[in-house]
Amino acid sequence: MKENVFGVRYLRCAALLLTGLFSTMASGQTLKKVAQFDLPGPPGKRFDYLTIDADDHYLISAHLAAGQTYVIDLATNKVVATIADTPGAEGVEYVPELKKFYTSNAGDNTIGVVDLKLMKVVKKLPTEKKPDGSTYAAPFHKLYVSDERGKAEAIVDVTKDTIVKTLHFDSETGMPQYDPVARKVYVNLQDQNIFAIIDPATDEVVGRYPVGRCKGNHGMALDPEHHRAFLSCEGNNLMTVFDLDKNQPIAFLPMAEDPDVIRFDPGLNRIYAACYSGAISVFHQDDPNHYRKLEDFPVQHAIHSFAVDPSTHRLYAPEQEEDHKPVARMLVYDAVTQP
Repeated sequence: MKENVFGVRYLRCAALLLTGLFSTMASGQTLKKVAQFDLPGPPGKRFDYLTIDADDHYLISAHLAAGQTYVIDLATNKVVATIADTPGAEGVEYVPELKKFYTSNAGDNTIGVVDLKLMKVVKKLPTEKKPDGSTYAAPFHKLYVSDERGKAEAIVDVTKDTIVKTLHFDSETGMPQYDPVARKVYVNLQDQNIFAIIDPATDEVVGRYPVGRCKGNHGMALDPEHHRAFLSCEGNNLMTVFDLDKNQPIAFLPMAEDPDVIRFDPGLNRIYAACYSGAISVFHQDDPNHYRKLEDFPVQHAIHSFAVDPSTHRLYAPEQEEDHKPVARMLVYDAVTQP
């Protein structure tokens, strides 16, 4: 009998050791750094949003506190242009059919129009206070820019590069996103924990819905195929899954502290959230109704923005400090999946 007890205990201990071993092996395996390269700088200055020009294989990165924006060749990881006159650039959005991108310039409260052929700013549109995140509704040829401090959404006709309407809210506006399936624009009303819906055909607000336990819903990413939105909740460090059919939250998962930009990679069914405290929180979509956290992947403090290339599953994150020393560089990560 004692031998059986000891045998059972031995097996239990062995199982626990193996579990710990597998956990250790799995930890830190969602991403693997494969490259890094310096940016023009100056070092130690805050970055913000990035986007990918899939046509030209460019990465466009806003260097907010440096007042400039970089165009980077993804094939060579070389900076091919530094766009000046984008003071306090926060949001950046690419419009493929016009070979232009737009910057949200918090430094002078303008939307900058950048011609990718000329690699320079060709026009500026005055807007409300602190333009931030932006999204492009291609079928409507309209750009939607959240004027965060102005509590507004500026709507730009990109064929004329004019602001055709500004929607005002009683809340600061977080990240907007265009849903190509529902043909709607969504915007976070982060002071009120509300998810608002805009019809781009009329540019009227057609719905406002609470986001449940999510506090300070600033960042947003979409899974249009499965009618889901992923919200980054700055106020209480949650990743919230929002059902776009029922207009209600269906899941809340903890993330690292101070989350900001959130992205979805549909090819891997992964959600990433960059957290200012020094981590990228990684989640997996098992199916549209079930989600699980994979890990808080450690990165340097102050990394709060990134872009995901859906064709390669690579993640690009600008870094402004390394062990509290100022830098200006781009980190490149490959996604790692378990066999």
